[in-house]
Amino acid sequence: MQAKHSNPPDGGYGWVVVVSAFMVMGLTVAVLKTFGLFFVEIQQHFDEIASTTSWITSVTIAVFHLGAPVASSLCVQYTHRTVVITGGLLAFSGMALGFFGLNMVWMYATTGFLQGLGISFSWTPAISIVSHYFSKKRALANAIASAGECAFAFMFGPFFQWLISQYGWKGALLIIGGIQLNICVCGALMRPLASSCLLEASHCETETTPGNSASRRDKEDKSPIMHKTFNWMLVRQPEFVLYAIFGILAAMSFFVPPLFLVPLSYSLGIDESWTASLLSILAMVDFGGRLLSGWYANLHVTKTIHLLAMTITLISTSLMLLPLANNYLSLAIFTGFYGFFFGTTVAIHITVLADVVGMPEFDSALGLFMLIRSTGGFVGPPLAGLIVDMAGDYRVGFYMAGATLILSAGFLVILDRLQQRKKRERKIRTKLEKSTLPYPPFHILKHQ
Repeated sequence: MQAKHSNPPDGGYGWVVVVSAFMVMGLTVAVLKTFGLFFVEIQQHFDEIASTTSWITSVTIAVFHLGAPVASSLCVQYTHRTVVITGGLLAFSGMALGFFGLNMVWMYATTGFLQGLGISFSWTPAISIVSHYFSKKRALANAIASAGECAFAFMFGPFFQWLISQYGWKGALLIIGGIQLNICVCGALMRPLASSCLLEASHCETETTPGNSASRRDKEDKSPIMHKTFNWMLVRQPEFVLYAIFGILAAMSFFVPPLFLVPLSYSLGIDESWTASLLSILAMVDFGGRLLSGWYANLHVTKTIHLLAMTITLISTSLMLLPLANNYLSLAIFTGFYGFFFGTTVAIHITVLADVVGMPEFDSALGLFMLIRSTGGFVGPPLAGLIVDMAGDYRVGFYMAGATLILSAGFLVILDRLQQRKKRERKIRTKLEKSTLPYPPFHILKHQ
């Protein structure tokens, strides 16, 4: 189905797509974030040790990241709408089959593998199509869509606890699976754009004068119509490689603070009820950070990659200061700073990826980026845990995360320098070509 617009709408029906993506974020990642509420219930039911039970979530996270290139490839071959609807059906199947709870291997295959694949097939195209629908307001649109993860996670905690208390963990899984069927509704609302809409607005604007036919042909050659296969060759582009390295290092750090925040709080002698409120603070300020960052980026006052480097530096600073907390109030303040700046980073990092590779290659880039970034998420927590065990202090985990983030910001600086240098070289080359022309182009002479 073709859209009615020839350029990215930057509004209009695009906001329907944003709301749909907002819902998809909540029905996928937020469910994954709060699945820990089922941990003890499943562990006790099967009488398994904690490490065995934790593999359910590990499988989900692994398949979520590993499935991203597959989801992106299917988006290129078919449509984002089709892949999101498929993801919704897979997510529902994972939860509904998990209801039977035959054994732990069954749980790995259902609420682990199928749920992870469903999340991947829903999340990846949902965040991708938002970037296709927006150009000038892309940062704001991505921020609003990603905020669904925080909003739903905040609500799902008490809701899932109530479901488990009323219907047991099996009944709760079945109900949550039914709720996830709404992903299919959201996917149906994600109307495909015409192929020309997948280009930047500046690339889509062509004039109808006879002399501009060559220019139109050049732009048509760059159309996503020519990209009918997944582009693995992006790994040869220096800009993408630099951004992927940033993603690995950032992911190594992002999963560490939530892992050690509660143990650090207990080590300070803070009451369990007060410790739980830290997670609520984290979710609320994360939500605010995403919306504020998207709004500011939409003003185009600061280059998006510069804004990302700044927020990464601020996250690192807050993580370095957080271990200095010695009571609940100071810990809550530093946790708030970390959560806010984390939200600002998550809101714009996909926008920066689109700026780095361009929209024609964005679907392939998003899948590859998710795949490569996953290595950081897998390595970071165990590495931090090893360092904590060696030092015997949870604080060193936060220091490690902060130092790794500073290192990741360095790759953003290198990437920006590379982009600036290539931009200057293009300007110089254009000036030289103009200065060496012996006579004006034919279509100019024709109109004189």
